[in-house]
Amino acid sequence: MFIYSVRASSLKFFAVLVLTVALLVGVWLTQDDVLAASSDGVVDFSGINTEEDRKSFIEGFGIKLSEEKEESESFVMPESFDRVMMGYNEIQKSQGLDLSKYARKKITRYTYKVAEYQGYDGDVVVNLFVFRDRIVGCDISSSDPNGFVKPLV
Repeated sequence: MFIYSVRASSLKFFAVLVLTVALLVGVWLTQDDVLAASSDGVVDFSGINTEEDRKSFIEGFGIKLSEEKEESESFVMPESFDRVMMGYNEIQKSQGLDLSKYARKKITRYTYKVAEYQGYDGDVVVNLFVFRDRIVGCDISSSDPNGFVKPLV
């Protein structure tokens, strides 16, 4: 029988304990950026490099896109949100996303027309907000001022 004992100083013990807790908290805080729960399982918001990636992401939700070309626009996310942006960010939070994390970052918005949207006769578009090949916000909405804005996921 072989017995080996290790004596750790209390300083080393607490340092390892603090690092472990910090690592677990860091993993817990960042997991919402990449993955969000949906009715199908898990949605991956990363790896959106090309137009094909963006279209595949949208069509993965059963949405048929129009043949029209996408529209894109780059802008800097404001540092503080007004009432409208705070409400829009609540929609994003319901999908596991948070636009406030990207304050003062250059974001690109891609807009795609939807070919047909069940239960609505007007124009419907899907917006994807992308930062460094990752979707940081998305919605499906009508172009009508009295229409709707809904989470995509």
